[in-house]
Amino acid sequence: MGERREPDDLSVHELIEGPTEILSSETLDAIRRPQALDADERTHDLSASAAQVTSELSGHGSAGPGSRERVELPRMPAPGALYRRAALGALPGLGGRRGADLPAVEFTVAGMRTDRAHLADYDRVCGFRLTDRLPATYPHVLGFPLTLRLMTAPGFPIPLTGVVHVGNRITTHRPIMADEALDFTTFAQDLRPHDRGRQVDVVLVGSVDGEEVWRGVSTYLGRDRTPGGRDRGERPPAPTATARWRVEPRVGTEYARVSGDHNPIHTSRLGARLFGFRRPIAHGMWSKARCLAALETRLPDACTVEVAFKLPVPLPSTVNFTLLPDGAFALHDSRGRPHLAGLVR
Repeated sequence: MGERREPDDLSVHELIEGPTEILSSETLDAIRRPQALDADERTHDLSASAAQVTSELSGHGSAGPGSRERVELPRMPAPGALYRRAALGALPGLGGRRGADLPAVEFTVAGMRTDRAHLADYDRVCGFRLTDRLPATYPHVLGFPLTLRLMTAPGFPIPLTGVVHVGNRITTHRPIMADEALDFTTFAQDLRPHDRGRQVDVVLVGSVDGEEVWRGVSTYLGRDRTPGGRDRGERPPAPTATARWRVEPRVGTEYARVSGDHNPIHTSRLGARLFGFRRPIAHGMWSKARCLAALETRLPDACTVEVAFKLPVPLPSTVNFTLLPDGAFALHDSRGRPHLAGLVR
């Protein structure tokens, strides 16, 4: 399809992350042993190849790359207007009609430069070493406003307010240095049903001089208000902790500052209570970044790291990090309940 440009009249709003069901033993096994799952298990499949997911755009609402309209933005959206759009979209009668399918559009921004002072702040908040090499999770922060622009586009089938970030997969093809300019492209794919609503994958691609060097796929759940209780099932025993971390309340405000995600559920007790949390919770992507910081010396130059976000991390709290066999890792609370399960491959 053709290309068009639009003025930079939009901004970034925070993605609201919430709790999902506790990991079952089957889900943990799927994360530890990469293998293909049946079609009706795609909701929990965190071991599928990133290349396969992006090349096979199957499923309800999927759009092939040739059928998407490309929209070039002159710069990354700035704070303000996307927040208002997301807030209005949550009000009855003002949000407009949600589309039944995904919008056949992709947004791009070229020439994004890394601010080294910002990179250093991010490294400190997440526990990475201070170097000129970008952590695997850092491009997610750089391109996050672009993905929010996509998710607040007219007709996007899942409202931003209340959406749950249930999984994230990042593939790095080579090291990315701070002096390299990144071009970002984002689009959505694989809108599919879930027993609590609908899920969608939002893809963010980072390129240097036309070569893809980084790809992130975030899975979001739009929850439907349906009656019925939650069948948690039997929880498997928690693995022995490799390390124990104290997560202080300042993690919420400090990560909000470096990520641009100022969602009050992460920074305000009152804001957290408005969305059903007794106290603020840590950002899911901070939890993933903190785990990768602990694995920093073990990660190869080219790899895929995928995680399932489960119970949120309350602030403050103590969490147990565990390094498991075959590249798996996990984050649990002091009672053994899972916050995150991940895999490096």
